[in-house]
Order: sequence, then structure tokens, then C-alpha cells
Amino acid sequence: MTSISHISIKTIQGEEIKLDQFAGKVLLIVNTASKCGLTPQYEGLEKLYREKKDQGLEILGFPANNFLEQEPGSNEEIQQFCSLNYDVSFPLFAKISVAGPDKHPLYQTLTTAQPERIGEGPWWKDLVDYGLTPNEPPEVLWNFEKFLVNKQGQVVARFAPDITADDPRIVDAVNAELAK
Repeated sequence: MTSISHISIKTIQGEEIKLDQFAGKVLLIVNTASKCGLTPQYEGLEKLYREKKDQGLEILGFPANNFLEQEPGSNEEIQQFCSLNYDVSFPLFAKISVAGPDKHPLYQTLTTAQPERIGEGPWWKDLVDYGLTPNEPPEVLWNFEKFLVNKQGQVVARFAPDITADDPRIVDAVNAELAK
């Protein structure tokens, strides 16, 4: 299995780091947006983070403007929005591209390692009903798609955007990885 540990990313403050700093932690990696119908998911993600961070869970938020320009703000504006509106304390990173020809190497690795989503369902139909053409797997479908990464940096699951952080499929998968 491919590890994401070697990949470099920038924090929302612009500091370059490698994902190996999260070695030994279970990661839930989420592409986020501030002006999306799914934006209230920040609340559930923060709740899960606060419940599980002492057990070794890190939630990593990657703002992306790939879908209907629903994340137009600067990194500073995004951080302020998340803090003021959702009291987000999990790590946020600099805005990146999660789909298309300029896809960040992290998302290239995530989507290659786990091309299919768990919970594909009504969200896909909703996008089509709005006249949109959703991305086919392995591309990221929309904002708030979630990738679960084990303590060794390997992608072990992927969840559709409308699967919320309190969904038993996510909670059970996180708990299983934390127990290993």
C-alpha cells in the first residue's frame, strides 16, 4: 500500500510540512469549502475531532475551490470563517486543488489509493438534478469528501461528501483504526 507520509503540504499559515509529522495518528482528510450546502459539516467534524483527538485522531481540512467556486476566500479568510462560525480547532491547510489537471499530489495519491467512495447515493443524484456533471471516480465528487488514513499513512477508506462525521460508517471505521 502507498503511504502519504512523504507528501509535502502547506499549513494555512503558509508553513511547509510533511505529512510524516502525523505518523502514528489516524487521519481523516477532508476537502472543505465555506460556501457549500455541506459547510455545516464543519460542526460534526469538530465534534468528532474533540471526542477522538486524545485517542490519536487528527482531522486535516484542505480548503479547495474546485466546485462552483465555493471556497473563494484567502487562507486567512478561510481560517477566520472556520474559527468564528464553527470553532474549528483541527488543523487546516493552505487552499489546494483536489480535482482536475492541477490536482495536488496529496489528492492524486488519495484518489489513486482509494478510487471508490463508500456511501455513494443521493448526493450524486442531487448534483445531476441541479444540472451539474459530477466527477466520476476516482476523482473527488464534491466538497467534504473524506479519506481515512491509518497510523502507517495508508488510505483505508473513502466516504462520499454527504456522509457526515457522526455517520456510523465513519465512526466505526475511525474507531477500528484507532484500536489497531
